[in-house]
Amino acid sequence: MSVGLILNATICFAITVSSFAFAWVLASSADKHNEKSRPALWALVILWSLVSLTYLPTTIRMLAAATNHPALDLIMYNLAAVPFSMVTVPIVFFILYVITGDQKISGYISFMFIFFGATYLAFLYSNGVIGPNVTGYSSMFSINSDIAVNIYLIGLFVIPTAMILGMMFLICLQRMPRRLRYRTALPLVAISFVFDFMLTDIITDIDVMQMASRIFVFIGTVLAYLAYFPPSTLQKTLGIKNSQQEIYEDEEEENDF
Repeated sequence: MSVGLILNATICFAITVSSFAFAWVLASSADKHNEKSRPALWALVILWSLVSLTYLPTTIRMLAAATNHPALDLIMYNLAAVPFSMVTVPIVFFILYVITGDQKISGYISFMFIFFGATYLAFLYSNGVIGPNVTGYSSMFSINSDIAVNIYLIGLFVIPTAMILGMMFLICLQRMPRRLRYRTALPLVAISFVFDFMLTDIITDIDVMQMASRIFVFIGTVLAYLAYFPPSTLQKTLGIKNSQQEIYEDEEEENDF
């Protein structure tokens, strides 16, 4: 049994636990948010739940590779592809809802990305994958469909990433209190961090790079937690207020969205 594969499985399990725990904490705090902020909150709950559901079967994959069970490895890869293909949906909803405040418009547009995800899965499953290629540090598959890769890159990666960057640019242009800027910008940075390295995780054919990507996904999850529940030392350093209960709340004194 390879020590590298066990380490990889441990990292994936850490992502699974941390992202699920974060989603649970966010869901548990729903009663502390007003009606306006709850749709954005639940979008984040779904997002981090999907991250957890992506890396739970990936954990099993690494263990299957370590114990020489390629059939189980393939099954778990195909299973992990489902939540991975839908990660974009709550991201798009979250960004659009924060910008527009309209739940219907955000829902309709984000629903289009369910179609992109389903199309990606259709080409992925119909063409299959090549592998597994098991090394001392990881087990990797190659997607046997250029169309599936292009659908993900263009429809499920480029557009949401551009939306994240555009929203961060708007945040920089707006005048707002430091606390509001912190709790708006840092979640976007964390989401972008996790999203980018999840893609790198899937498409890379270098085992060390894949493991490094998973470490950065874990760091991004921790960063997202700090965005909502910063420790007192960080609050003091950044000069932000202690209350972080209301996210994207309609507070007149803060000129919120």
